[in-house]
Amino acid sequence: MIRQRSSSLTKPLINLFRFITTESTQTQLATPSPVNPAHLLRVCTILYQQQNSPESRLHSNLNSSNFQLTHEFFLQVCNSFPLSWRPVYLFFLYTQTHPNFTHTTVSFNKMVDVIGKARNIQLLWDMLHEMGRRRLVNDKTFLIALKTLAKARELNKCVEFFHVMNGYGFDYSLETLNKVVESLCGSKLVVEAKFIVFKLKESIGPNGVTYRCLIEGFCDVGDLIEASKIWNLTVDEGFDPDIGAIEKMMETLFKTNRYGEALKVFQMMRVNRMDDLGLSTYRLVIEWMCKRGKIEEAHVVFEEMQKRRIEADNSTLASLVYGLLARGRVRVAYKIVEGIEKPDINVFHGMIKGLLRLRKLREATEVFREMIKKGCEPNMHTYIMLLQGHLGKRGRKGSDPLVNFDTIFVGGLVKAGKSLEATKYVERVIKRGLEVPRFDYNKFLHYYSNEEGVGMFEEVGKKLREVGLVDLADIFQRYGEKMATRDRRRNREVEP
Repeated sequence: MIRQRSSSLTKPLINLFRFITTESTQTQLATPSPVNPAHLLRVCTILYQQQNSPESRLHSNLNSSNFQLTHEFFLQVCNSFPLSWRPVYLFFLYTQTHPNFTHTTVSFNKMVDVIGKARNIQLLWDMLHEMGRRRLVNDKTFLIALKTLAKARELNKCVEFFHVMNGYGFDYSLETLNKVVESLCGSKLVVEAKFIVFKLKESIGPNGVTYRCLIEGFCDVGDLIEASKIWNLTVDEGFDPDIGAIEKMMETLFKTNRYGEALKVFQMMRVNRMDDLGLSTYRLVIEWMCKRGKIEEAHVVFEEMQKRRIEADNSTLASLVYGLLARGRVRVAYKIVEGIEKPDINVFHGMIKGLLRLRKLREATEVFREMIKKGCEPNMHTYIMLLQGHLGKRGRKGSDPLVNFDTIFVGGLVKAGKSLEATKYVERVIKRGLEVPRFDYNKFLHYYSNEEGVGMFEEVGKKLREVGLVDLADIFQRYGEKMATRDRRRNREVEP
């Protein structure tokens, strides 16, 4: 059994009590709940303030609070101390004195999660043993425990945990192992996942799913050598690499500029496993071929896909449109677009990006207007592309003050959030001959994505329109409309 008072309860708590100040907790109290908020606040205050008091005094004060001990109440206490193990553990010890209250797998998992995040490994290990003795372990327990132990580099304990749980009656399970491996790989703990798999090989034989997770995990961290080793091991053990793992390997090779090797993998699939090739694989290859300007090769792959009666989606067609426009084949690109029944944002982005690369700014803005007419709402990336196309990556620096970026505005006013002063940037001009630094359009739009920025974008749009920069004015004004509140939109629709 767990000791009633752990010897590790000597180190003073360093995490501040954030029950009242944290926004998440305030949200919990605001929502309807069977838990009395006043009682919860009182109990959490006692646990925080008297965590180093004698056990008898702490229990006496908790008893005087007259709260109703339920599982929901216990979970709310755990939520109030997401990173502080001591108050949660003290409350757990207190609940042990209530004969009518029995912990469940959910409450144990919640407490183990808090203890794990606080990195109290010894107490975590004791609690896991207690859960095993009470037969309250499930797959979520494995995920919480092993992620915590892996992050703490307690790799031997990770392996031992499987053996310990097997001793408590939770038999070795390949399904559980695969869930753990997938979770660890998703958290960039693929080295730790591989250690667990290989150490447990005699007890739990890995399968193709296990190796797929490892291959994808090593690809995510950029370790193609280890990914290749797992790939070869998969083949040696008689498993066919999963199509998801193959696509992940190809994508990583493309991203690391190993274009030829990626195509070799694709060619291997075409020769040996043609039936497994689907839309996702063709889309990946066509996208990267178009990015590298290999439009003829991309078109061959596209025709092969059509011969196999695999219907292309908008994302694949968007890549082809961009690739054609980038090579100056505007008519062919527009012909493909005209054949798309319901173009989405991917198609419009492909057109805009390709036209901007050809410096066809007016045509790109027309696509932007058409995009809005067809009910496809532009996103932040749309505006960033258009602004960079019209104004350049460093901002326009010319004789016209209305399209010249002031470095003082860029470096100071945006960060300070002074919208009123920032609107005057169109009237300023730098004549010192200094190079304007790279302008961060993403931050610029982010800083003014609020009601205060609406007026600024409208004012800038009007002034740009006065000097004949209609396309640029439309982009600014449209973004200002997007940032308007519901009331402003409603009023605008009512106005004649």
